[in-house]
Amino acid sequence: MTKRAFDILVSVAGLIVLLPLLLLVATAIKLDSSGPVFFRQWRVGRRFRRFGIYKFRTMIDDALDRGLPITVGRDSRITRVGKILRKTKIDELPQLLNVLKGDMSLVGPRPEVPRYVELFRPDYEHILKVRPGLTDLASLKYSDEASILGQSANPERDYVARLLPDKIRLAKEYIQRSSLLFDVKLIVETIIKLFGHRISS
Repeated sequence: MTKRAFDILVSVAGLIVLLPLLLLVATAIKLDSSGPVFFRQWRVGRRFRRFGIYKFRTMIDDALDRGLPITVGRDSRITRVGKILRKTKIDELPQLLNVLKGDMSLVGPRPEVPRYVELFRPDYEHILKVRPGLTDLASLKYSDEASILGQSANPERDYVARLLPDKIRLAKEYIQRSSLLFDVKLIVETIIKLFGHRISS
């Protein structure tokens, strides 16, 4: 089975199985705060093609006008329902639509916003030969990224100077090790990490 066929099969199955949960989350978001159910942000994909990444909205409607494109600590822009969705990573589930459309893969380097990609364009010339993904090595290592940056006096500076270079290193490592079996391994590890986090919290 090819990587793309695997992506389509799993994303379709996931959307069907998760449909009741997706509808429940959409209702909770509408009842909790004003604004759309989904949040769409431009990211840079394969061959530097920009695409709109889908997430459940977890912040106030005009959040991007009130702060950084990264989330830091206990960001005041996050809604009550949004806190739960971010903690459980349920806000990421609409990206199965991006996978189905071909913008993303289930596993691959996490897509970045254009402003950060341009800062490291030579590195992304290599990274963006593949589709970005829902999860990867960096997603596992930095699953609590907002809390890490919340401890910084200058979150964006530290993200660009410290976290992003390490994410780029891990993206290159993923590409080097990439295979369908490795993808399955990372998906399983991601699920275990998510459920383990929920149990421990």
